[in-house]
Amino acid sequence: MNQQKPNAEPQLNISSTSDYREGYANSVQVRMSVWDFMLVFGTMSQENAGELNVKNFQGIYLSPQQAKALLNILGNNLAQYEQTFGTIALEQVPQGSGPVH
Repeated sequence: MNQQKPNAEPQLNISSTSDYREGYANSVQVRMSVWDFMLVFGTMSQENAGELNVKNFQGIYLSPQQAKALLNILGNNLAQYEQTFGTIALEQVPQGSGPVH
C-alpha cells in the first residue's frame, strides 16, 4: 500500500492528448467576461504599408484564477529571460483596451 504523508504534494503526471499540437503566434487577443478570459492566438503579417492581416488559429478559455496564475508564471519567466538575455523592448504598446497584437 502506497501511503503519502498528509501534507505531501501529489505526484504530477503530464501527458498529451492525441490532438495536441503546437503553433507559433505573433498575435494574441485577450477577451474577458465576468466568468472567464479568452486568449485568441494568431499569426500577423503585413503585405503592404496600409494593411495588417491576422489569421486566428486557436482560442483558449481560462478561468480568472488560471489567468492570474498564468500572469504570475509568465512574469517570473520573463524576468528570468531578461536577466539572462537583456531587456525586451516593445516596438509599440497598445493604448486603451482592445486586442493586443
